[in-house]
Amino acid sequence: MTRINHSSPLIVVTGPNKRWPIGWWAIRFMLWLNNMKAIYCAPNGHPIPEQFDGVVISGGDDIHPQLYGDVENARSRYDPERDELEIKVLKKALRDQLPILGICRGSQLLNIVAKGSLYSDIRPMRKLTPNQYVPWPVKEVKVTNDSQLGQCVAPKVLAVNSLHHQAIKNLGDDLVVTARDADGFIQAIEHRDKFIVGVQWHPEYLPYLASQRNIFRCFSQAVKRVKSSLENS
Repeated sequence: MTRINHSSPLIVVTGPNKRWPIGWWAIRFMLWLNNMKAIYCAPNGHPIPEQFDGVVISGGDDIHPQLYGDVENARSRYDPERDELEIKVLKKALRDQLPILGICRGSQLLNIVAKGSLYSDIRPMRKLTPNQYVPWPVKEVKVTNDSQLGQCVAPKVLAVNSLHHQAIKNLGDDLVVTARDADGFIQAIEHRDKFIVGVQWHPEYLPYLASQRNIFRCFSQAVKRVKSSLENS
């Protein structure tokens, strides 16, 4: 498949209909550090471009439980329009074999698209790990050595933030677990073969940590490899 060349790879970053979502600017900065051009796509915002080179699914409201066979939680906020948009983006990226990075909600949605499921609320289940809506690190996760994520980050025990109250339950097709927290909840997943990586924390809020910058560096390297291969095929 021949693709039009861009001076810099074009990354679709999805998110909510907020006017100035802080997560978008944080992700955009991390991509800029790696010479990636980013475009923000929301349900009522910029349409999905016909061609792009990679996808970042950002964090946000809970994914509607009907997508994984559960019932609504009175404590949750849902955004069905965003669910629909991001599933469309993910399916296109998967069809075109593009690199994908899922952040928090994005990691969960990757799992759902792969026919996995979620815990709709892990707050009553937590014993050793906090659930604090702050951007700085509040807990540790252990990363599997022989994984794509493990090759990106050092050390293999990472200090991360913890802004989520949902978590992956049953793993989707062709995905493997690459990190867990002290309570055993899944904190990172990836595809067995392709650069499709999901992390439950928000690395974009931790640019001062080399391990978190390296997640975006590895994503960007994968984008450039795939882009070059597609343009030369």
